[in-house]
Formats: sequence, C-alpha cells, structure tokens
Amino acid sequence: MSDVSATAPAPKPAATILLLRQGTSDLEVFMVVRNHQIDFASGALVFPGGKADPQDFAEDLIPYLEGANTDADTRAAQVSAIREAFEECGILLAREKGSNSIITGQRLASLQEFREPMNKGDVSLIGFLQEQNLVLACDELTHFAHWITPPMMPKRFDTHFYLALAPADHLAIHDGYESVDSVWISPADAVQEEAQGKRTIIFPTLRNLEKLATWHSPEEAISETLNSTVVPVLPWTEKREDGNYLCIPTEAGYAISEEKMPERKAK
Repeated sequence: MSDVSATAPAPKPAATILLLRQGTSDLEVFMVVRNHQIDFASGALVFPGGKADPQDFAEDLIPYLEGANTDADTRAAQVSAIREAFEECGILLAREKGSNSIITGQRLASLQEFREPMNKGDVSLIGFLQEQNLVLACDELTHFAHWITPPMMPKRFDTHFYLALAPADHLAIHDGYESVDSVWISPADAVQEEAQGKRTIIFPTLRNLEKLATWHSPEEAISETLNSTVVPVLPWTEKREDGNYLCIPTEAGYAISEEKMPERKAK
C-alpha cells in the first residue's frame, strides 16, 4: 500500500454539484450522462462537475463571490461547482451585484451564449462576471461529501460534493459535448435503475444517491446535511478469503461501507 501511495499521482482538485428540486412525491436531482469519449466515467450517469481550473483559485475573484469559504482550496471548490453547473447544464447560481436574489431565468437565457466559450477557455470567469456585473452565490452551496480517488487508480481526484436548490425558473440543459443526455430523477429511482442494469453509475455516485434517497425534500436534505459532519472518504481495497472488497470509512455515514469487487475474468 505504501509503495502504491508513494508512486501514485497526486489527486487533482475537483467539485461536483447536486442540483435539487421537489418532484411529485420526492426530491429530484439533476444528473447527466457522460460522453463516451470522455476519459473519466464515460457513459455513466453522474452529477455535473469536473476538475478545478487554475482560475478558480484566483484571489482576484474574491470580490465577485458571496459567502465563499476563507480557505483557498475550499473556495476554489465552491467556484468550480458553480462554474461547472453553468458550463455543463446552464444553471447559474449568481446574483446581480448588490441584489439579494438569484438571477432570473430571463436573465440567465441572455447568458447562455457564454457557456461554450467559457468551457473552451475563450472567456475567463472573472471577465464574464465583471462584464455582466455578477457575483457567484457560494452561500447557496451546502457541503455534502468529500471523496478522494484511491492511489491505485491512474486518474485521481480530490472531489467536494455540494447540494444546491435549483432556481425554479432556471432551465437545466446538458451541454451536448461533455454530457450527451440529462435527467431530473429521484435518487431512489436512479439507484433502482442501476441495480436493474439500466444505468451505469460509479461507486461514489451510487453511495451519494443512496444517502440522498433517505430524504424526501431538498430542504430536508440541506437541513440534515448542515447538521452533520462531512468525513473525507479515501476508499481502500481488502483481500479476503472470498475475494477483494472495496471499503470506505463507516463514520462517513453511507448505507454501505464495503462492497465485494467483481472477479476479473482471465483473458
């Protein structure tokens, strides 16, 4: 284990956002299907998000943030979550400078043309905020989970998960290149569809969906999360008599803290 850790690539900072709304009977979360050409979780149903950009760490951004964490890395994760939500699904948790309200759906519609240029790096985040007189609403985010990819994986991420209420008049639309489909779905339905083989959902996403499924409204999920402690999760493997197991800390509060890994078929 120590040898693997010593040679493992350092995990890259990343952020994921769980946009919530009230469905007919239960809360729903916005999820996207990753493009098969993407090299991480291709084809899987995931929450919007991605690795942090260097610009997310810029101190010049601070005047354009409301309720941001004072820790530089945590602040960057909050910025990443909001930026990714805009680039990947068109929802923007931002306010006009001096306003107490999230921008309207009508205002958001006028900003859609910036999604692709921002994603490509042709437009900077700070330039966009300055030009549009906007501030990012970091105070709308609730820290939900923190997962770190194990050392044995070739690509590693240090990912913070955030809950946020989706503004009622913001239309969520997948971007068409990183994500090829999108859905508002109850967490319980997503878990069931994965069990039935209808969806591909990776281990961390599945555990977080199971936790989310224990609550019935976005407000309940956010309230309960605010009253809990986020325990960082760095999965590890254990070799046992009946096979290999993927394990996570029980104190992280997930329904499952270990799962038997499928046997590798001999070629």
